[in-house]
Amino acid sequence: MKTIAIVGGGITGVTTAYALAKRGFSVTLFERHRYAAMETSFANGGQLSASNAEVWTHPSTIIKGLKWMLKSDAPLLVNPKPSWHKISWFAEFMASMTAYEKNTIETAKLAVAARQHLFAWAEAENIDFDLKKQGILHIYRDKKGFDHAGKVSEMLAKGGLPRHAVTPEEMKAIEPTLAGQYYGGYFTESDSTGDIHKFTNGLAMAAKRLGVRTLYDQDVTNIQSDNNQVKISVAHSDAPTSIHTFDSVVVCAGVASNQFASQLGDRVNIYPVKGYSITVNLNDAESQAGAPQVSLLDDETKLVTSRLGEDRFRVAGTAEFNGYNRDIRADRIKPLVDWVNQCFPKINTRSVVPWAGLRPMMPNMMPRVGRGKAANVFYNTGHGHLGWTLSAVTADMVAEVVAAQASAERATIISGSTNLARVST
Repeated sequence: MKTIAIVGGGITGVTTAYALAKRGFSVTLFERHRYAAMETSFANGGQLSASNAEVWTHPSTIIKGLKWMLKSDAPLLVNPKPSWHKISWFAEFMASMTAYEKNTIETAKLAVAARQHLFAWAEAENIDFDLKKQGILHIYRDKKGFDHAGKVSEMLAKGGLPRHAVTPEEMKAIEPTLAGQYYGGYFTESDSTGDIHKFTNGLAMAAKRLGVRTLYDQDVTNIQSDNNQVKISVAHSDAPTSIHTFDSVVVCAGVASNQFASQLGDRVNIYPVKGYSITVNLNDAESQAGAPQVSLLDDETKLVTSRLGEDRFRVAGTAEFNGYNRDIRADRIKPLVDWVNQCFPKINTRSVVPWAGLRPMMPNMMPRVGRGKAANVFYNTGHGHLGWTLSAVTADMVAEVVAAQASAERATIISGSTNLARVST
């Protein structure tokens, strides 16, 4: 049986391990934390949002970034301190603007396809992850934002995702708890929300039942391939470095994928884009009644929301280009709390849990899925702000690539054996 290593125990690593195990491979998953989903897959916005498939490679992103550069509470914040990594990433980002529409349509297609995999897996494995299928409402305060959303809707429709415009009155009917004045909105009934951390851990246990060997507290430091075997070096705090050998490897290591790809002779130009979230504990009846049931996306502030069960409300967003920095900044958390107080005044924000995570973003905003230069190296990484939304389909895609290669190798071996037998005869 072909042995495959997965490096990374976040949402993409665990879904990939599960998809490969379902195809009969012997899978070992390495995760440097004690549990699965402890970094970017811990407390994201919770949206399974095909309606958020618009890629960021639009001229307006650059304009906003320059405008907000010195504003600490801005939705998009770029640390002006230069680095070669940041400069090369932004250069590729701008070069990708010509593919803005094409990539938005392709992302929508992937997001729509991902649903059937994720929901089927959750049902098959009986995973409770606070799934709420009540749609996502995009809200706009002015005509300019609303009109741009109309153009985006046309692209999403080409990707197979219907969504429709709604009036302020219809917005109020969809989500009665939302306060404030709005120009209009767009509603995607087919979108949903859920707790990524609960889902990932539930699927990790399901993968283990399928035979996946899950190795936690394993800090992978180096990956090498000679095209036939992969050697993975793991550092230990209380023991010498250990080396594990496999037939193949799939790199699903989030922002660390950049480093591992370099070791393997590949270029995967992922930049760590920090996002923040708050989880508001709804500890009283008034807060529970005053929190929305329908998920929201505020395009002006770049914030998203999810209702997680009866007593939690998640608000997440913003983008910070500040290197591999995981600090939780008070000046970046405050706008999230203020937003809750303004839009949902009946929610008591006395109990708020802040969090920050690094999104692994490719310059063209498209995930890297498929083979590397070496015949036994594969990638499923770089999903940016849509890792939760796209993970199930990209896991299935990379598992198909691995399976196809294994099948081709078996066919070659069988063909060689047959030819040898004919020569011998």
